[in-house]
Amino acid sequence: MRRNRRVKIIATLGPAYTDMASIEKLFVAGADVFRINMSHAQYDLVRAQHTAIRELESKYSRPIGILADLQGPKLRVGEFAGERVTLKNDAIFTFDQVKSPGDDKRVHLPHPPIFEGVEPGHVLLLDDGKLRMRVIGTNKARTEIQAKVEVGGTLASRKGISLPDTLLPLGALTDKDKTDLQFVLSLGVDWVALSFVQRWEDVAEASKLIEKRAAIMAKIEKPAALTDLDHIIELADGIMIARGDLGVELPVQKVPGLQKRMTRRARKAGKPVVVATQMLESMITAPVPTRAEVSDVATAVYEGADAIMLSAESAVGQFPVESVSMMDKVAQEVEQDGLYDAIIHAQRTEPDATGADAIANAARTIAETLQLSAIVCYTATGSTGLRVARERPKTPVIALTPVPATGRRLALAWGLHCVLTQEPANQAEMVEKACRIALEEGFASRGERIIITAGVPLAQPGTTNMLRIAYVGEQPAQKVAAKK
Repeated sequence: MRRNRRVKIIATLGPAYTDMASIEKLFVAGADVFRINMSHAQYDLVRAQHTAIRELESKYSRPIGILADLQGPKLRVGEFAGERVTLKNDAIFTFDQVKSPGDDKRVHLPHPPIFEGVEPGHVLLLDDGKLRMRVIGTNKARTEIQAKVEVGGTLASRKGISLPDTLLPLGALTDKDKTDLQFVLSLGVDWVALSFVQRWEDVAEASKLIEKRAAIMAKIEKPAALTDLDHIIELADGIMIARGDLGVELPVQKVPGLQKRMTRRARKAGKPVVVATQMLESMITAPVPTRAEVSDVATAVYEGADAIMLSAESAVGQFPVESVSMMDKVAQEVEQDGLYDAIIHAQRTEPDATGADAIANAARTIAETLQLSAIVCYTATGSTGLRVARERPKTPVIALTPVPATGRRLALAWGLHCVLTQEPANQAEMVEKACRIALEEGFASRGERIIITAGVPLAQPGTTNMLRIAYVGEQPAQKVAAKK
């Protein structure tokens, strides 16, 4: 199945998706990768979804990626007597470590790292930013935090608390995350998303546990991560711009500019970047999106994001298939716009001073200059495919790999049409296979030309050093005869 767009679509699966038939509807509508949210998922449900996706993959002979999104450290206040209180502006409110029910003067905060990291002047945001406080002091033992209410309102038990100014002394992986991680790795997911990454050490910790069994996606949703962004991008395999939580902890007007800058920095590094959260949120309950939402999706596509993601729209919404289909239609329309190539290519970065990057850049230049039908890249680890994708070529790209895990991870990367195939035995077979697959997959017709990137000697990862222009020839005589 060939997509008529280059940006990829990630659809989140909800509890209703446990069989291949239901997931297939989302795939046919346009989903390339499926996200499983581990915050609420039960292991039996996750196992059933994984099995169904692999059956779907076999049916369509197309690698399909699975992204397991870990919950991360969820920070919440304790309980109130009567379940909720009303806090007035300018009131002084205390957070403490006493486990008794709270009132309109105090509440239990069951997170010792907050007491360690917070300082006077830091902002506290509660219930997704609906209430705002500013720290005015702590006691000497660091067991109490006094804060002044700047924006009051009703606060209920167990609501979330965010600290945009505070670098918390805790990692991105909780005990639950570590247990969930081992489970999803045992299943064989392709990507693992780390929530609430603050520093590069969070990615390094996860990398040690994952041991290359899956690719790592760092979710950028904490202001602290922005100060260490380049190092985080360097260590992670990709990033997700999680605009929901980022928009809570930062002034919302800053998020669009940050989205553009993060997209470009990830593209420069050759790492996949996903734009997520509230992209078609009105379609949770409505069959069509708002005009503003359509514009939001289009902006991410124009910027050259590798993937755009649906969350509640596909997981629990009333119109999940329609949401995927709408995102697919918007993406196709943008990529067919006459301004698209000019906008996306204006952001192209110079290749690094390596042989592989020079080959990828040359493949793009030659393909566009000679108006070739396709760029075919042999890639075992996926690095060659990602290098070519970083160039954002106008020419379609086919990534051939003998490694299923590589094909599934590349299902998330911009413009890559992944095909699983055996490693060619020699250069002649390499050319023949590339031409045949380009023809079979509908990227080239007989007599047209393609360009092939590969490494010589063959079957040695990391040796991309060759370009070859080839004609897509006629079918072998015996096959023609057989058809007659």
